[in-house]
Amino acid sequence: MDRRSFLAAASLPFVVAPTTANPRALARDPFTLGVASGDPSADGFVLWTRLALDPLGVNGRGAMPSRDLDVSWQVATDERFSRVVRSGTAQARWHDAHSVHVELTGLEPGREYFYRFRAQGHVSPAGRTRTTPTGLSPLHFAVAACAHYEHGYYTAYRRLAEEEPDLVLHLGDYMYEYGPSGYTALAGRVRTHTPGKCATLADYRLRHAQYKSDPDLQLAHATAPWLVSFDDHELENNWAGPVSSTGAPAFARRRANAFRAYYENMPLRRASLQGAVLRVNRRVSWGGLARFHLLDTRQFRDDQACLDGVRAGCDERLADTRTLLGDDQWSWLTQGLASSTTQWNLLGQQILMMQRDYRRGPGREVNLDSWDGYAAERTRLLGLLRGTANPVVLTGDAHMHHDAELKLDFDDPDSPAVARELVASSIASDGDGYRDRAWISESLAENPHIAFIDQRRGYLTCRVGPTELSARFRTLDHISRRGAPARTAHSVTIPAAPAR
Repeated sequence: MDRRSFLAAASLPFVVAPTTANPRALARDPFTLGVASGDPSADGFVLWTRLALDPLGVNGRGAMPSRDLDVSWQVATDERFSRVVRSGTAQARWHDAHSVHVELTGLEPGREYFYRFRAQGHVSPAGRTRTTPTGLSPLHFAVAACAHYEHGYYTAYRRLAEEEPDLVLHLGDYMYEYGPSGYTALAGRVRTHTPGKCATLADYRLRHAQYKSDPDLQLAHATAPWLVSFDDHELENNWAGPVSSTGAPAFARRRANAFRAYYENMPLRRASLQGAVLRVNRRVSWGGLARFHLLDTRQFRDDQACLDGVRAGCDERLADTRTLLGDDQWSWLTQGLASSTTQWNLLGQQILMMQRDYRRGPGREVNLDSWDGYAAERTRLLGLLRGTANPVVLTGDAHMHHDAELKLDFDDPDSPAVARELVASSIASDGDGYRDRAWISESLAENPHIAFIDQRRGYLTCRVGPTELSARFRTLDHISRRGAPARTAHSVTIPAAPAR
């Protein structure tokens, strides 16, 4: 990024008080996994790093010593760190894989900050972050999801970073649990996962470290604060609440391992880790302009109906008692939508909310892992959105861009749209992708509420102001080799409804 010299900034003097807490110095740079920030508020944000001498160290701890280490940090208002406004020392505990989470408060609202870390004489790359505003300042954010490491390079993360968004919303499948070549039928294999399918805490830590060692992903994290929420592959494909999709033994232990490793490797607040529950459903407001309602569509759902998959004729999916969000999260969302006073309400969630017919011709086949498998609760949610100020649903998981209207009755062409759903394609999952124009035309004809589909890799960028939200669907022609530019394949502008 031409106007951001993060690495040069990190080389400037880092003055900290001397310490004797760690007499045995680390011989190599421990900042191999980069830096990150997240969950911004009007007066602060979370800063993250994790020390690892060797990201692929076999014990999942990055070949780090089995002792706690002091890590100093700085926050400045300029990228050369000549105006440091906050500094301190945190502890990288070996029990937590030497991860560091610093929760900052007391900063100025609506401004840009820069941050970096120091440990044992080594200085991290610098990162850029920001606090949220208090008024109606415009927002530029990106949406990303689904980054299978084996399927291609992370060029899309680099292109996203080059657009310098204010915020990045990541909607799950940040990493994949499969062993080498465990899911390559559609994409082949460009790179190779660490050995074995993830099950133990060491497995998940190691896999996160492999993903975090990618320089394009590190750049995207260092460019803006992230709001993150998991989907299924951070644990296991298509898991549902306490149920393993594969009947894996000791699934509760495996889920706890995955949750802990996810927290250790993400810029999340300490309050998110609550025993056996990892609380990722939360709200973040961008002043009076927009409120993000981040949902958890995995941890509290009923098991998928009719043995899961894309199926026809599954009446079980229509049952009124089936839940995707769970009672507590449903109450939390209902209250949050009802009390919101922002101009826009943005629901960040993982799976297609729209009805989506995958069968060509007569009849219908739906994906029972998506909201189509929980149709009654979807109808209730869309009823809530009908009474919500300017709702827009932001989605991942599908590995395809979609632009669609959400209707109370998808089978009635005259049923009014209550919200727009914008679905980000994948960063890497399913490889280069393609544009099968005949298949796209047939899919749009089967689903007239969908305006656009694209199977290539990419991400979304959105610009939000008081009167409209504009979105661009960015695509790359290839990720099986590096260097593809990002292009806009489709754009949409959503006008704000008049105040009631």
